[in-house]
Amino acid sequence: MHHPTKTDSVTELFGEVISTYSRAQALEDGVLVDAGAMAKEAGFRWPVAITAAAWSDCVAWTDADSERQVHQDQPGRLWDVLFMAQHAIRVNRSGGDRLRFQLYRVPRNGNSTKATITALKLIVGPGDQGEPVITILLPDED
Repeated sequence: MHHPTKTDSVTELFGEVISTYSRAQALEDGVLVDAGAMAKEAGFRWPVAITAAAWSDCVAWTDADSERQVHQDQPGRLWDVLFMAQHAIRVNRSGGDRLRFQLYRVPRNGNSTKATITALKLIVGPGDQGEPVITILLPDED
């Protein structure tokens, strides 16, 4: 005799899973970029990844960018993102799994030399094994 389970009722409601895309696959494909050891240095206890779009906008920087625009480096830009995300977590009193925060960054557009404010979003969610992980995204990304 088969006893219905929660999985059975979900499958009955939505149908069979067509495909899955894991966080590990997203990291491997470059859709997410691992913030690595610097996240721990900034005070994060859980793994942190940044979407490719947020990375491109707020972190990515080359020597050529420094020659065209203003001298910066990619590790410094990553630190700024992580520091401001950690600060936003510390001062947030509302709880929840999503948090918006802002930081100043020089746009990587080939000519800007002054920092402008930009917004990012931080989401806490389950990793591939259900463990807590953090993802930093642009505000319009999900």
